[in-house]
Amino acid sequence: MEVKNKIYPSREQMKGFFEEKKDGENDEPIFMVNLLKFREKAEYKDGRETNLSGIEAYKKYADIITKHIEELGGEITFSSKVKRITVGKVEQLWDAVVIAKWPSRKIMGESMAPTDQHLLEGYQHREAGLEGQLNIESVETDTLID
Repeated sequence: MEVKNKIYPSREQMKGFFEEKKDGENDEPIFMVNLLKFREKAEYKDGRETNLSGIEAYKKYADIITKHIEELGGEITFSSKVKRITVGKVEQLWDAVVIAKWPSRKIMGESMAPTDQHLLEGYQHREAGLEGQLNIESVETDTLID
């Protein structure tokens, strides 16, 4: 299995996200599991000078997006620092795990093209702080395998 951290989804991934799902699937809550890898030093696209570390820049984004998710009816259900891998192997370990519960795929999708200036600024901090991530969409289920 090849693992590639990215900052943004590919076109194919975006297409899959926005495809119509089975009855009701677009309206049920989704959990986005974020495996985050931070830059050592933040790097802003506009070239601004900064003394922020990657995690410090990302925290600015996290404050903004957490409030946004909550305003939409979601929440951050889990966040932690990654310590080590106990089973398996990857070339480079992620720094943090965050699980965000969105009220629905539809609501998350509609909020992905923000026009709010504060949220747009947040995305600049996200880009500056992240080296890359894996973002895994999941849904709650009563059984492990349906």
